[in-house]
Amino acid sequence: MTEWARLGVAAGGCLFLMLTSGRVLNMILRGIAKEDVEAKLDKRVRDTGAVVGKCENILIVVMVLVGAYTALSVIFAAKAFVRREDMSTNSLYFLAGTMVNVTYSLLVALVLKGVLARI
Repeated sequence: MTEWARLGVAAGGCLFLMLTSGRVLNMILRGIAKEDVEAKLDKRVRDTGAVVGKCENILIVVMVLVGAYTALSVIFAAKAFVRREDMSTNSLYFLAGTMVNVTYSLLVALVLKGVLARI
């Protein structure tokens, strides 16, 4: 298969992740909290979290596909440092949300890497 096809598969995997990660995150957080955690946040916080989460999705996929697994810790540490105040006020949304998003992104990225290895 050509490199363009491999690039298309990788881009499709990123698109799939970006379209599904928010839904998966909200479903899991609602299951943990037994309420709609996101509904309690103001729009600015939700929108910022969505943008940061989508960037995190892309970075995780790229890092996994190029085999830069140690770089993943930098992403996680930087996010924890920047959002430390938010984590202290709403730890479920920020800390659990980060863990769920990172875990889901890693799973999708590893499946994508496996698919690309077979092409």
